[in-house]
Amino acid sequence: AAGEVLEPPVGTTTETSIVPIEEGWFQYVEVIDGCGPYFDGDCLAVRSGPGTDFGVTHSLRNGMVLKVSGQVEREGRVWYKIVFDEWLRYPERLRGDWYVAADFVRVLYDEGDKTIDISKQMSISKKHIVVDRSEQKLYAYDGEELFMKTTISTGLELTPTPRGVFTVFKKTPSRYMQGPLPWLVDQQVYDLPGVPWNLYFTEQGAVIHGAYWHDKFGKPYSHGCVNLSPAEAEKLYEWADLGTEVVVQD
Repeated sequence: AAGEVLEPPVGTTTETSIVPIEEGWFQYVEVIDGCGPYFDGDCLAVRSGPGTDFGVTHSLRNGMVLKVSGQVEREGRVWYKIVFDEWLRYPERLRGDWYVAADFVRVLYDEGDKTIDISKQMSISKKHIVVDRSEQKLYAYDGEELFMKTTISTGLELTPTPRGVFTVFKKTPSRYMQGPLPWLVDQQVYDLPGVPWNLYFTEQGAVIHGAYWHDKFGKPYSHGCVNLSPAEAEKLYEWADLGTEVVVQD
């Protein structure tokens, strides 16, 4: 479980915390040498301990972003221990420790969860995001200047992305998405750790984020969120401020 220290085999170093790196900063890893969205190719193996002699517990796809709680160096190889320290709808699905080899990931540093109280703070940012459901396109503007345009997937007919004018009130580089959601007609079971580059814009859970589990951008495909490719989602995440206006239109 998160926070527990695994006793390493003889001859290894003891796990030590490497986060926060400095006050307010945390370490994450992005999977860059895993499999494709449909588990095509060779996936990155999650091990129950820091070494290939430990069992494989999960298979990771490219674009996933996961939070790190510590590292172990064993036999000349670095292993990162993954932590899930957020609220989970179905915590019983998460069992055992997660370790990934450093060879197959990109190390990132981020402040972690960032939020504002939108009831008390008016945006002074000139930036705004337009989500066009009919075009399945997202446009990001800095004033009148177009920063980026990208193809997206918004919500399906039974789980539409809400129309209206909203504000980005929370940012986080990684979240664990689980379903089914009790208020949705679609009771599909899903379990998606490491959802990358999240911009929350409704209290009901509508989020602009990267999607590593499909490549159907250009048509509705989500449970109400706005899906981008992980690379485009990272670009938008780094650019968008808390308080950025989001307009969802047809």
